[in-house]
Formats: sequence, C-alpha cells, structure tokens
Amino acid sequence: MDVITTPIEGLLIIEPKIFNDSRGYFFESYSQREFDEKVAPLIGRQIRFVQDNESMSSYGVIRGLHYQKAPFAQSKLVRCIKGRVLDIALDIREGSPSFGQHFAVELSEENRRQFFIDKGFAHGFAVLSDIAIFQYKCDEFYHPEAEAGINPTDKSLGIDWRIPLEAAILSEKDRLCPGFEDWKKK
Repeated sequence: MDVITTPIEGLLIIEPKIFNDSRGYFFESYSQREFDEKVAPLIGRQIRFVQDNESMSSYGVIRGLHYQKAPFAQSKLVRCIKGRVLDIALDIREGSPSFGQHFAVELSEENRRQFFIDKGFAHGFAVLSDIAIFQYKCDEFYHPEAEAGINPTDKSLGIDWRIPLEAAILSEKDRLCPGFEDWKKK
C-alpha cells in the first residue's frame, strides 16, 4: 500500500496495491502489519481496530459531521466499496494549527482509496452516485453517550459537499446539530 500525507496532520490517504488480471482484481483491503509499518510512524502510535461498520445510502445523503467525545474518541479507516462519496474530515482538536479546517477526498469503487482519520476530527460524507456502500474500521467501540456532531450544512465551514444543499438528505439528528461557532462555545 502507498500512504499519501495530506496538508492536515492526522489525515492520510491510503492506496492499496491492486492486482488485476482477466478474472478481475484482488487486493488486501487491510493488513495490520503494513498499517504498523507505514501508518503508525506517521501518527506516532499503533492502531488496533476493534469495530467495523457499513452503511448504504442513496444520492444526496450527507452523513455527519460525527465524532465521539473523549475518552471514547475514535480513529477511523474508511472506504467506499460501491459508488462514490466525498469524504470530509474537520479538525476539532483544540490548539491544533489546522483547528476548524477540513480536508476532502473522493472515495470510490474505482479508485479504491481509503482515508485514515485520526482521533480529534469530526467526520462525514456525501453520496455522489446513485447509491454508495461505505465501510469503516474504528479503534474504539461505539458509545452512544459519547456521540456528538456538528451541522454539516453550516456555511461558515466552507465545505463544498458537491451536491446542491437543497437536494441534500440529512437525518433529523444531523440537522439539529449545532453550527461550528455554537459548537465552539460549548
């Protein structure tokens, strides 16, 4: 696998090695050994994933921006196995030089890219294809009492979700999340 750094520390793009032939393709979607060798040195620690999740969504769905509060904060390794999504990570680490900045990457069944998002980021994605199946690994179990979010449609964040916001489909929970300025006050 190749690891690509991003302008924001704690966010990495991972490109697996794909083996194509007349039968189709093969690749290792995850290898703990390679992750320890190539990712751990860049983030300063080893990661042990404990939970895998999968969602299916249709065009225009925006999920996020979600995170879990300490001590249950999660690092995630995400990928889109069917369709296309625009994946977003928003830096919410107080004192970080990139606090309040976001990074976007398109993940798709064609590019097979994965996106590593360290603890301290709110995460979300928008579905750009008719449907998308999205998978992610987490290094902490889900704790409903630690769940939190920031409204993904907050214009002050400057996120271009690449879908018209009037066509966006959000859960009621995400729609009711505070905007970034209100979130900072808490």
